[in-house]
Amino acid sequence: MSRKPSAISDDLEDRDPNNLGAHLQVSWSDVIGEPISIRSPECAWRLSNHCFQISKNVCYIFLSVLCAPITACCLGCSFACIAFEHIWCVNPCLRIWKISCAAIKIFIASCTQAFIAPICDAMGRFWSGIKVRTQTQMYKEETDERDVLLA
Repeated sequence: MSRKPSAISDDLEDRDPNNLGAHLQVSWSDVIGEPISIRSPECAWRLSNHCFQISKNVCYIFLSVLCAPITACCLGCSFACIAFEHIWCVNPCLRIWKISCAAIKIFIASCTQAFIAPICDAMGRFWSGIKVRTQTQMYKEETDERDVLLA
């Protein structure tokens, strides 16, 4: 029988499933590049590459072992405080605000229907009675009257 891998082992294999650290992938060729016109000896190039890789990995491991648990604890507490704040403070306050605003919304809608809508209706009827007419005949007469001497 094959056993299903546990969630913990999945997390150890794929530590960045959302690709959050894509911008942090740094290799030797991303940092150092020699043009064709000037080159160091091959042994110096390879030794420098190995020193870069080893120092980067050792330093990261050292900092991870030293700082990661403390940082994880601080981040866990920070996110727990934010969750607590939203669950017990922000969401209830927003709910109170929505309930209060619903009553104000009904009051304003009633006032609008009682006072503003009749005024707007009357003004609309008043302004709809205005007719605008254009007279194109007058324009044609002006264009037909040319100076006889210039023609």
